[in-house]
Amino acid sequence: MTQAFQEDGRVVGVTVLEVEPNIITAVRTPERDGYEAVQVGFGAVKSGRVNRPHAGIFARLDTPPRRYLRELRGVSGEVGQTIGADAFAPGDRVHVSARSKGRGFQGTIKRHGFGRGPVTHGSHNIRQPGSVGASADPSRIFKGQRMPGHMGDRSVTVRNLEVVRVDPERNELWVRGGVPGGRNAIVKVRKAGE
Repeated sequence: MTQAFQEDGRVVGVTVLEVEPNIITAVRTPERDGYEAVQVGFGAVKSGRVNRPHAGIFARLDTPPRRYLRELRGVSGEVGQTIGADAFAPGDRVHVSARSKGRGFQGTIKRHGFGRGPVTHGSHNIRQPGSVGASADPSRIFKGQRMPGHMGDRSVTVRNLEVVRVDPERNELWVRGGVPGGRNAIVKVRKAGE
């Protein structure tokens, strides 16, 4: 993240996303596949690091192989065409999806924002969740009870972020606010309403 100055002089926090050119490797049609989408390849990789089916896709296109193949719905194009940062314009609203940072096994205070127990007078339940259910009736804990457990490392979408700046020469897309995932995470950016 960094900051950018707007025309009126206000400073806004932005996340700079590198949008390397995505090459369209296949087009899915409703007649043949039952849905409409395009398959894109991105991420540089050595030719010896991909399996033969994966390498065959790029051999037909006569381009070096890419590490990742993903399908995008609501995008149109032809095989061999590239999609880059120039697909967006300043002022556009976008949805950004990625896997959030993994936090491992966490307690209820960090995971759900519970308050802590008393610290003094010999108390031993400082960070424990406290009572989690009723007594003899219903004699069980209800499903969905907030408890300690695995936190993070799940798919998260941040909606309606504003595109502040687009730099096609440097393959950069500046969006206002934070996006999920750590550094060098793979994010999916799509226009709002698509």
